[in-house]
Amino acid sequence: MLSRSTLSRNAPRALQTSVVGASSRRGMASATQGIQFDVSESSGVKVANREAAGPTGTLALVAKAGSRYQPFPGFADALSEFAFKTTLKRSGLRITREVELLGGEVSSTHSRENVVLTAKYLANDLPYFVELLAEVASQSQFSVHELQEVVFKHLKYRQQAFAADAEAQAIDAAHSVAFHNGLGATITPSTSVPFEKYLSAEAIAEYAQKAYSKSNIALVGTGSNSADLNKWVGEFFKALPSGGAPQSSASQYYGGEQRISTKAGNAVVIAFPGSSAFGTSGYKPEASVLATLLGGESTIKWTPGFTLLSKATQGFSQLRASTQNFAYSDAGLLTIGLSGKADQVASASKNAVDLLKKAAAGEVASEDIKKATALAKFRALESVQNLGTGLEATGSALLASGKLSQASEIAQSFDNISEAQVKDAAKSLLSGKASVAAVGDLHQLPYGQDLGLTL
Repeated sequence: MLSRSTLSRNAPRALQTSVVGASSRRGMASATQGIQFDVSESSGVKVANREAAGPTGTLALVAKAGSRYQPFPGFADALSEFAFKTTLKRSGLRITREVELLGGEVSSTHSRENVVLTAKYLANDLPYFVELLAEVASQSQFSVHELQEVVFKHLKYRQQAFAADAEAQAIDAAHSVAFHNGLGATITPSTSVPFEKYLSAEAIAEYAQKAYSKSNIALVGTGSNSADLNKWVGEFFKALPSGGAPQSSASQYYGGEQRISTKAGNAVVIAFPGSSAFGTSGYKPEASVLATLLGGESTIKWTPGFTLLSKATQGFSQLRASTQNFAYSDAGLLTIGLSGKADQVASASKNAVDLLKKAAAGEVASEDIKKATALAKFRALESVQNLGTGLEATGSALLASGKLSQASEIAQSFDNISEAQVKDAAKSLLSGKASVAAVGDLHQLPYGQDLGLTL
């Protein structure tokens, strides 16, 4: 039988609808102002909620317990895998049946900085899912048989998938040479890492107690009433421990090179210090604009697009190119990723560095910079709205500073960018140390020095 279940309250909430008239359309220009979170604290837990009229809701528990904070390889993976398994009150089977009967969805994942537990549900079922997340955080049972029969097997599947993805290995290796420990810790242990040596049920339980302490988590919701959410958080999360969060030293950029021989494919990642997350001291929107300007993938089907890399690599039929800025709480990594046929990756790597030098020299059309600024602004705002990236980013910001920057502020940061700032950002990258990772046929893939980079 469901504890505090809402199964008996099956009467659906009346859907509130509104007619959007011509006068309402005038507000579309300032639509970014509508992405607002109510920030509060309940039972010592930070809560951010975005109210939105509708029949469904989403709630994410964000814990600073990703691979950056784990004491040994595999702990973040294991903590994520153990979510929604057996607790003191419910078996894994019971959780599955109850969630299915309520028509909800639950999932867990981890990134370099966070473990994220997510629940999606019909709006009337908010109490049940708040209780379930609290139960997973405070009462999960880390049994030996589930570790050996379920968690270990899933980790091995992840290792196999990682070993078959040359681009993922190159991105991971670029983080490793850039940051060493912390953000440089592998997000998924490679097949050469004996994670069974480090993982035990007792050790994971100890890590979970720190990971899910009140000071180390934030709850981020959308679609629910803020007063109702605070009420249920106050009731169900009061039993969580208050201190002892996992620790990680401040990120420091080093630079360097790593080369990995594999038959899984070919990839080169050229990385530089990028922009940290919005609202932090290291936030530099011009880095995101530069990453978008370099680009590599078109936003319009059947066209090469305006980005420098996409135009420069049109003749490479077996190549994928992309540039992105990985933003973290105290650091960022701007990466140029190239994967495909080895000889094409080698040629494109040289082209990518030449394009960066072109941007640093101011030899880029003003129109292309305007396009890159507009697209970078769109992607930043889209990420805020996205239920996946947006909820985690909101939780991270709340844990880092206790407050949130609204979407209108994010938009304004891009509106103020000049061409000179983009040029200076490119110059700054080339004047410092790069982080280069080559994965695949090392006889053909270039060294960073061959590309004219300082390592």
